[in-house]
Amino acid sequence: MRSVRCVSLLVVLLLAASPWTVSAQVAATTTTSSPISLTPAEMEKFLLDAKVVKNKKVLKGVTDARQVSLSNGLVTHDAQIQTVDIAKPFFDVGPKHTEVNFRDCYCYNVAAYHLAMLLGLDNVPMSVKRVVEGKPAAVTWWLEDVMDEGDRKKAKVEYSNPVRAAEYYSVMYVFDELIQNRDRNAGNIMWGRDNKMWMIDHTRAFRLGKDLLNPDNLSRIERSLFEKLRALDRQAFVDAVKNVLTKDEIEALFIRRDKIVQRFDQRIASLGEARVLYTIR
Repeated sequence: MRSVRCVSLLVVLLLAASPWTVSAQVAATTTTSSPISLTPAEMEKFLLDAKVVKNKKVLKGVTDARQVSLSNGLVTHDAQIQTVDIAKPFFDVGPKHTEVNFRDCYCYNVAAYHLAMLLGLDNVPMSVKRVVEGKPAAVTWWLEDVMDEGDRKKAKVEYSNPVRAAEYYSVMYVFDELIQNRDRNAGNIMWGRDNKMWMIDHTRAFRLGKDLLNPDNLSRIERSLFEKLRALDRQAFVDAVKNVLTKDEIEALFIRRDKIVQRFDQRIASLGEARVLYTIR
């Protein structure tokens, strides 16, 4: 899968009558509402420096995330702002599960983005750490022309390319095991028109557990993701997330990485590459 090199903004033009919602992530506008292209460096600077000019709405979920409009005077674009940072020694997630050393933190959105970039994934939205209205926050580029999985099912919108959708699910399973995401749900799986999956909202990830949660989900892996996962450089990752992850969180992630790679090595040895490795179509 290719890393994001630039952000094309022309996708907005084909959106007439459709059940797909328009939020905002792949587009930005000038003050004259004309679409423009931003490099990743320009996007990052925009998220770090642009002012909040309008609070739009509080989003679904329990973390009080909100959608805002940002502007630097030349460019205007929406973002998601999350400030949640809750830590508890014990947390009852459900009737049959109590999580030890629970943390729900905005910072994990930033870490998830940097990890995705190191793995060559282009389907985790850019997120930066900055202070907003006196509070440390994750400010995340808002996605354009997407629908979450829950709304897709309610609207009975079928995948236009079921094979491609399944391939993205396999990417998600690997990524969620790697970061030990405890909160993947239909509201944070987003779909574009081309059946590209976007993975959002990772505030309950990067746990300290060293075992895989759902290893049976790891049946196939995208070829370039497997190569980059195996080659993931610890120091490069540490440098990317040193202000958002602890040493223990980083160590746990690399232990899980080794177990994921070992599992796929074993599957390839047993079943052959053709049944385990693939390239997203």
